[in-house]
Amino acid sequence: MSDGTMKAWRTHAYGEPRAALVLDTVPIPEPGDGEVRVKAMGIPLNLNDLERIRGGNMMAEPKHPYSPGMEVMGIVDACGRGAEAFQAKRIVATTKGAHGGFAEYSICPAGAAFEMPETVPMPDAAAIYFPFHLAWLGLHDRAEIQAGETVLIHAAAGGAGSAAIQLAVNAGARVFATAGSDDKLALCRELGAEVAINYRTEDFGKIVMEKTGGKGVDVVFDNVGEAVMEKSFRAIAYNGRYLMMGFASNKRVADEKFIVPRALSMGNFKLCGVLLSYAPEAAVPMMKAHTGWNFASSGKGADITRQLVDLYLKKKIRTVIGSVVDFADVPAAFEAMAASKTTGRIVVRL
Repeated sequence: MSDGTMKAWRTHAYGEPRAALVLDTVPIPEPGDGEVRVKAMGIPLNLNDLERIRGGNMMAEPKHPYSPGMEVMGIVDACGRGAEAFQAKRIVATTKGAHGGFAEYSICPAGAAFEMPETVPMPDAAAIYFPFHLAWLGLHDRAEIQAGETVLIHAAAGGAGSAAIQLAVNAGARVFATAGSDDKLALCRELGAEVAINYRTEDFGKIVMEKTGGKGVDVVFDNVGEAVMEKSFRAIAYNGRYLMMGFASNKRVADEKFIVPRALSMGNFKLCGVLLSYAPEAAVPMMKAHTGWNFASSGKGADITRQLVDLYLKKKIRTVIGSVVDFADVPAAFEAMAASKTTGRIVVRL
C-alpha cells in the first residue's frame, strides 16, 4: 500500500472471463461518507458477477473499465464520515454499486456491512454471507416457515439452495430438493433433504404431488425462475408461499411481463419477492421514494448475521464450498462457474 496502488481484476469490454478480465494496477480507492474500505481476505464468486464480465441483464451498467464483484470479506482499513465504528473490524459486506470486489481493496456502504467474528474461520467467513442471508430472508422473513411444513428448493446444491436446505431443516420442515447430477443430489441428502430429485431425468412436479398426498408443498424456494415456474405453480399447496429468489434460467424475464395472473388467482397461493439488499434504517424511506423498492434495514441484517454465526458455531449449519482459489486464478474460476462445473461456492483467498 506504500505507493497507493493495488491489483484489481477489471473488464475493459464484455467477453468470456479469460479474455475479458485484465489484472490492472489502479489507485486504492477512498471511502466517502457512510462508506468503508475493505482490505480483502476472501472474495466469493456470484452468478451476477458473470453479467459484469460477459454482459447481460443488469439493473445498472457500470462504465468500463471496472471490476466485478458484489461481495467481499476482509478487514476495514479506512472509514468515511459516519462509518468510524467499523474501523479495524472484520466484516462481510456488499460492495458499492454491486461491483468493485475483485480487487485488493474495495469500497462498501456501511449499511450493508456486518461484523464477522474471528470464531468463524476462513474460507467459511467469506462464504456465509450472501447465500445464508438470502435463504433466511426468503424462508423466515417472507415465508415465515413453520415446523412440519414442506419446502421445494430448486438449484438446491448451489450456494443459496444449500443454505436453504439447512435453514429449512433447522426450522423443522420437510425438504424436497432438485439438482442436476448424482453428486449434487447426494449433497442435498447429506444436508438434510428428505427427497432429492434429478430435474434432468425426473418430473419434480409429479414426485412432489405424490409425496405430499396430492396437496403440494407449503413453500417453493425458486432461484431458477422461468424454467421451473409453471410446473412449480402447480405443485404448491393452498395458501402456500412462492419465493421468487432469482432468475438463473433466463435473467431477461426479470424485466419482462411473463407471469400469467390467472395462474396465481387459480392457485390460491402467495407470491413473495425476495431482495438481498440492506440500507440504514433512516435511509429506507428515501430508497423507497426514489426506487419504489423495499430495502431491508441494516439492523435486520446484523440480527440475521448474529443468528447465523450462532447456528454455525453450534454446527447446525455449514458452508458449502466447492473450491478455494488464488487471486491469480479468478478468470479460470469464473469460466468454471460459467460452464456449470461448480458445486456450492468458489472463494478467492488473498
